[in-house]
Amino acid sequence: MAFTATILLLGSGELGREFVISAKRLGARVIACDAYDDAPAMQVADTREVFSMLDGEALRQVAERHRPDLIVPEIEAIRTEVLAELEADGFNVVPSARATQLTMNRDAIRDLASEELGLVTSRYRYAESLEEARVAADHAGYPCVMKPVMSSSGKGQSKIDDADGVEAAWNYAVDNMRGDRRRVIVEQFIDFDYEITLLTVRHAGGISFCPPIGHRQERGDYQESWQPAAMSDDTLAKARSMAAKVVEALQGDGRGWGLYGVEFFVKGEEVIFSELSPRPHDTGMVTLTSQKLTEFDLHARAIMGFAVPDNISAIPAASAVILADRDSAAFEFAGVAEALSVHPEVDIRIFGKPTTRPYRRMGVSLATGSDTDEARTLASKAASKVQITYRD
Repeated sequence: MAFTATILLLGSGELGREFVISAKRLGARVIACDAYDDAPAMQVADTREVFSMLDGEALRQVAERHRPDLIVPEIEAIRTEVLAELEADGFNVVPSARATQLTMNRDAIRDLASEELGLVTSRYRYAESLEEARVAADHAGYPCVMKPVMSSSGKGQSKIDDADGVEAAWNYAVDNMRGDRRRVIVEQFIDFDYEITLLTVRHAGGISFCPPIGHRQERGDYQESWQPAAMSDDTLAKARSMAAKVVEALQGDGRGWGLYGVEFFVKGEEVIFSELSPRPHDTGMVTLTSQKLTEFDLHARAIMGFAVPDNISAIPAASAVILADRDSAAFEFAGVAEALSVHPEVDIRIFGKPTTRPYRRMGVSLATGSDTDEARTLASKAASKVQITYRD
């Protein structure tokens, strides 16, 4: 069988699953990789590889065995120096080895944005010990936020209200950080009016933007998102300018093509850079119902060199997560029928993860509406109907 491209997907969670579907619709062959078997993307891919992406030798062996046209990271915890070596050997790393190296760790991407590009960010400092964390917190001022420089889905993140909370925040960050770097970032708490994700697509024809996505977080992890988020033309223009600047800087020796999730805080007319993911973003799951071309479709088109529209529109829509509350490998879903009966404009996506754990995303509800307020209400109501029942 002839394929348009062979893709090695590094990380096979729910975002990877949707990406595989989009890529295969464009004729790609996908090898889905993750540290555990039967991950969501593996269930829809052509074949799978099970290994830790932090195992550099295993990563190289898999790449050399499959000789993919594209190596597509879907997670942060990857031995990025091996990706740089593979890129130097002629492999196409998406969007570039430089992007994966700088965004795997919050310190690298923050320094790029603040020090090199001069973007507005919160006041911050790094720490590699409890004593350094105390100094960093004093520098940021209270309240402040402490995060591991390497983590995902808000793990290890906490707000510190005063000096008495530094030690607990440090211990929580260390216990939940990924990889082998015992380092945190302590940053000023921004009392923002709202926060957005600006999905930014770099492709053969230039840069395109999706309408901004608003979102609400708990424990540093998104709970609901909606699109389009209301913001003034001036603040949107500032966000687009900042996003384009950082995306261009991440090109490195690669093509730099792909979709980036760029996060901003907005306070009045001030736009403050927060974080960036060089891949589809969890808050962007709302595009599964809000846009004709989802964020996954756009990522697939961009990295494969296919046309991406200059102007991307969205109808009012929202997503709300379905969370587990305990560890289990024996569970089932109830209430899906009730959730789908909430309204004709509601949809449910179950991710197919083989195990649960506290606060793990197991699914998402999607809804459209006459405006984003109605869509949010419908999505939240539908999500509340879905229950995870345990057999152990």
